[in-house]
Amino acid sequence: MIYYDDLPLSKDILAALNELKIDYVFQPIFYPDGKTVYAWEALMRPHDMDVTELIAEYEKQDKLHVLEVATLFGATQAYFIRGYKEYLSINTFPSELFSKEEIDAFISYYGGHKNAMILESLEYPYLSVEIAQIKRKYADINNNLIAIDDFGTGINNFDVIDAAKPNIVKIDRTLLTDIDKDTYRQEQLREIIDTFHARKISVVAEGIETEGEFETMKELGADFFQGYYLKRPS
Repeated sequence: MIYYDDLPLSKDILAALNELKIDYVFQPIFYPDGKTVYAWEALMRPHDMDVTELIAEYEKQDKLHVLEVATLFGATQAYFIRGYKEYLSINTFPSELFSKEEIDAFISYYGGHKNAMILESLEYPYLSVEIAQIKRKYADINNNLIAIDDFGTGINNFDVIDAAKPNIVKIDRTLLTDIDKDTYRQEQLREIIDTFHARKISVVAEGIETEGEFETMKELGADFFQGYYLKRPS
């Protein structure tokens, strides 16, 4: 259970955060050896509903910003409790932006910790180009990285890449399911990965569920790997 009472935030946002009953689990992102951890992705787990239901409910109430702040502070809290040292990857909405007060509060609260983060932009609800550009600037200040999640689904396509200028792109599972059995899609993905590498963007193959998918995505040039085949969230 994540607790927010001692965070240096306004009373209104603290009240909204304390209405949430959530925990975080973490799923590792691995180097190509499939054993060495590059980053830990924090995944929100509400107590009384599915996370997609929670997001839908908060979007309907125009309260996605509350989830944005909850993830920034709550996932970081859980990360340090577990004693991880690698990158922390947190999910952010492409329509939301932390306020200066929230950023200052975060630096004040976690200022002694210099671990860089990966800000992982989700594929919903919509992209704000202005917010994407501001997040890019914020990330650069603290040597954090920007990642685009679920590339190839929803809004996350090459237009988003051009707007967000990410360091990392995560290839969605729908593009790599049974990739070891489909030579046509292998060539498509090889071209996509080569395009990202030409832009100095690293590629994560996410949703790896079989040895064949893992080995094929390594052959195609993916830089990092994530999925149930390697390790489930815990």
